Amino acid sequence: MFKGSNVALITPFKDNKLDTEAYVKLIHFHLKNGTNGLVPAGTTGESPTLNHEEHEQVIELCIKESNGKVPVIAGTGSNSTEEAISLTKHAEKMGANGALIVTPYYNKPTQEGLYQHYKAINDSTGLPIIIYNIPSRCVIDMSVDTMARLFELKNIVGVKDATGDPNRIDETLKKLGPDFIQLTGEDGFALEFNKRGGEGIISVTANIAPKLCSDFQKYSKSKTDNEIKEAERIDQILQPIHKSLFIESNPAPVKYAAKLLGLCGDEIRLPLVKIKKETEDQVKKSLLSAKLIS
Repeated sequence: MFKGSNVALITPFKDNKLDTEAYVKLIHFHLKNGTNGLVPAGTTGESPTLNHEEHEQVIELCIKESNGKVPVIAGTGSNSTEEAISLTKHAEKMGANGALIVTPYYNKPTQEGLYQHYKAINDSTGLPIIIYNIPSRCVIDMSVDTMARLFELKNIVGVKDATGDPNRIDETLKKLGPDFIQLTGEDGFALEFNKRGGEGIISVTANIAPKLCSDFQKYSKSKTDNEIKEAERIDQILQPIHKSLFIESNPAPVKYAAKLLGLCGDEIRLPLVKIKKETEDQVKKSLLSAKLIS
């Protein structure tokens, strides 16, 4: 179910409130352009600065508007186990297809603490759970051994891997097998990731290039030489975009790109700020090179 190009949805704001009109427009943009799954209320959706009501609203609206056409993997993680359970239960009640749960940040739990955190969430829900392992933001790295323990539980089905370590894919595949879903969280690494056995991505770039990203994912998992070459061709088009979207803190650059495409404004909540003029120029240049704008 959770394969291919899954977009880490941005959350549009207007006057510091949710811009629901733009958000609905964005969801339908993805439904029309081949995105394989929607991931609301993640890091790219500015979950740290959404209040509890907004967090739930963003997930509810995504489920309602997508109307079962593609899976919705709700971002329900927190560094509070109790809060993560509450958000996950709400997502399940609303009809989400899965939950993306980030490793607890700031607290710095041990591997046993990570195991107990996810086990408590697992025991509270029937939703499939994808672990989000992103050491650069959370300052902890879930080991493959801990993932293997968690995979024995009924609801833990895979990982969004943002370690950037190619050997991690091989190690995870060897220890947990092909049934454990591996999705990358690194747009620029997606081709190599899939070649090594990955099943897709939870993508930032897909916010503004959904067709290119979904086509790339489809062809990258092909068995034919021509389609693999097409994946490599699309990857070359996408690489400058990937780079430009991470010059400054995500999601500020991708929100500016979405503004250029007329999808929503580039308003972002503090402590993040809008990107500098030099970064704007780089983002615009990458979109022009991919013919996403003219």
